[in-house]
Amino acid sequence: MSELRKWAIVCAAGIALAANGAAAQQKELKIGYQPFPIQEAAIAIFERWGAKNNVKIVKVPNSYGVYVEKMTASLTSGSDQYDVIWHNDDWGQLWYKLLEPTNDIKGMEKVQPWGIQDFIFNNEQGQTTVVPMVHTLGAFFYRTDLVKESELPKTWADMVRISQKLQKEGKVKYGYVGGMSMNNTWFTWLWSMWTNNCDVLMPIFSRDNKVLAQNGFKPALDQPCMQQSAEFWWDAINTYKISPRGMPTYDRNEANAVFMAGDAAFTLADSYFYGVFNDPAKSKIAGKVSIAHFPLGPNRKPGDYVLWNDIWGWAIPKALPAERKKLAKEMLSAFLLDEEGQIQMWNKTGGPPPNMDVWKKIDDPFWRKIKELYLDVKPTVRGAYYFANWPGTHKAFSDVVTKAVIGKREDIPKVLKDGMQSVHDAATK
Repeated sequence: MSELRKWAIVCAAGIALAANGAAAQQKELKIGYQPFPIQEAAIAIFERWGAKNNVKIVKVPNSYGVYVEKMTASLTSGSDQYDVIWHNDDWGQLWYKLLEPTNDIKGMEKVQPWGIQDFIFNNEQGQTTVVPMVHTLGAFFYRTDLVKESELPKTWADMVRISQKLQKEGKVKYGYVGGMSMNNTWFTWLWSMWTNNCDVLMPIFSRDNKVLAQNGFKPALDQPCMQQSAEFWWDAINTYKISPRGMPTYDRNEANAVFMAGDAAFTLADSYFYGVFNDPAKSKIAGKVSIAHFPLGPNRKPGDYVLWNDIWGWAIPKALPAERKKLAKEMLSAFLLDEEGQIQMWNKTGGPPPNMDVWKKIDDPFWRKIKELYLDVKPTVRGAYYFANWPGTHKAFSDVVTKAVIGKREDIPKVLKDGMQSVHDAATK
């Protein structure tokens, strides 16, 4: 019995040592990201790859409000806190010197060149520093149970008219709802400005930093097109009452909640919210949502529609040890080449996948609609600016237009003109 007991102890110790050895061999990749449906769906692809390759994927969520500041601090300190981080065109020029080039990752040859192979994410050697996660494009969503495709608004005035009609009939509480606060300006201010041939800086629609500098980073706040945009939103909230009174403070989540509750006929959101809008567990309007062209402002010719199509992506900090960079690149390559995973990501979220080979294997009504309206059309404007001071410029711009829309209508021209200096200073200092 004594010998048997010794043998059992030795076996148990051997098993424990083997288990510890296996655990020690397991590698790890830390992902810095914002908890968000499309990012969660992409990370699920990482996790499946990790399970097959004995790599533990550690998710490190960060709040959107502090994401850029936190990641910038991590990158500039040379920290190896993260192996892969969420990257966005909004801060492409802010980080490119701190990120690993990604041109050598297998699968990059399958992505659409628009948005990655130019000045936005390129370092000084002309190498891109991003791996696309998803195409991010603003989509004008509408309720198919309330508005027929043949009756969709083609202009701002149409949107007001249809919204008021639906409100009068008691079918909705509001016509249009959208995010309006800082970092949510795309869903009200920016799309309406762009559809009215307007922009944050002069010249309109230019994203060439040299051209912007030659023009002194002059804000467009004093232009008639900007006054029209501000007056349009003031009227939508206060005169026509087609938008919530509190909308100037709304972020995208608050606006989406109103839309999903069935309280609005129209909204603008990133296309990958299609999956959330049609999730019966989260949305009362599931199965009753589609997309259309943006309604045009008075300065845009009929039928000359506006769109943008940029990307969200992943990046690798340059300060990482070589072995961890190599492993991160292997994971991102597997992500790009996982066609089945990207199809699942599309089915779950409605986010157009980066691998263009996958585009040929998706065939559903929403995919055909998004390709027709957005993916197969050359974009009109970039979704952001690409100089280092853009985040601060965006904040200054948001402050000015918010002040304009919550004040008196007759004060709008003065508020916009007075705000010229603060936006200029944010862009240049």
